[in-house]
Amino acid sequence: MNTLTKPTIGITMGDAAGVGPEIIAKTLQQASFYERCHPVVIGDAKIMERAMSLVGSPQRLRKLTDPSETEGDPKQLDIIDVDLLPADLPFGEISAKAGDAAFQFIKRAVEFAQEGKIQGICTAPLNKEALHKGGHLFPGHTEILAELTGTSEFAMMLTAPKLRVIHVTTHIGLVDAIAKINPKRVHTVILLADETLKRAGIPKPRIGVCGINPHAGEHGLFGHGEEEEKIIPAVERAQSEGIIAEGPLPADTLFFRATRGDFDIVVAMYHDQGHGPIKVMGLEAGVNITVGLPIIRTSVDHGTAFDIAGTGKADPGSLEEALRQAIELAPKGNS
Repeated sequence: MNTLTKPTIGITMGDAAGVGPEIIAKTLQQASFYERCHPVVIGDAKIMERAMSLVGSPQRLRKLTDPSETEGDPKQLDIIDVDLLPADLPFGEISAKAGDAAFQFIKRAVEFAQEGKIQGICTAPLNKEALHKGGHLFPGHTEILAELTGTSEFAMMLTAPKLRVIHVTTHIGLVDAIAKINPKRVHTVILLADETLKRAGIPKPRIGVCGINPHAGEHGLFGHGEEEEKIIPAVERAQSEGIIAEGPLPADTLFFRATRGDFDIVVAMYHDQGHGPIKVMGLEAGVNITVGLPIIRTSVDHGTAFDIAGTGKADPGSLEEALRQAIELAPKGNS
């Protein structure tokens, strides 16, 4: 039984036809992680064994029935075996079975987190098309976790070297995103940014808020007054509450200003506005953090990479950083 004070982090396998299993195998070979947490994979043991063989892992696989059984031994990789997949699942192919299994791994992890058996969740990538074929019609991890935890107010935060971004909208089309942006949602995301960074040890976070249109609308010259209608009231309300928020600001210069240190986080209005700069700053080191949930969740900021799945070439850098972030954010002192 785990009686140590390190947090136990559940690492979900994601889509088993992608690179998730092999980047997990590469990451958990590193003894340094076991000095700071008890990692427990939630996935399929047969697939994990295949991945460990593929990357030449020196560890032995150990099946657990409960995360509390982990011993934190760096010589072994602990796994909760959900056992839903064939051992010969093809690499790099859309599979309803893999999509359903990816969902079930997340569901099991959330159950463990809600029971207090793990203190954080770190997710390997899933494939949205496979997820849908498996009968789970969610845009991605963030929405699944919100549904499973009954969370209505949440946001996606991405981090990369020198840059943090939090999103007002994410996985919807641009026209739909503009329609969905409103002062209440923008204000909520500013609050989530402020609260998250304060918990992370930044006492007075400086928050830069993007406009929607080029040049943040330039006082109505571009667009149809979206900044005045949807963003300015939210920023003014946040300022009245003592939050250090500035905007709407032109996105084409705001991200540069954030990387040089003017702001601690940027509020992006839609998916590509925020994702593009993060991925330019470092795709391999990017981390996705869902804020607003009652549980800690971090993730890689890349996809399943079906084109290289099974080759052993996948870079584990993003998962390594996501696991570090989960350890940092997780409550300590479990027993």
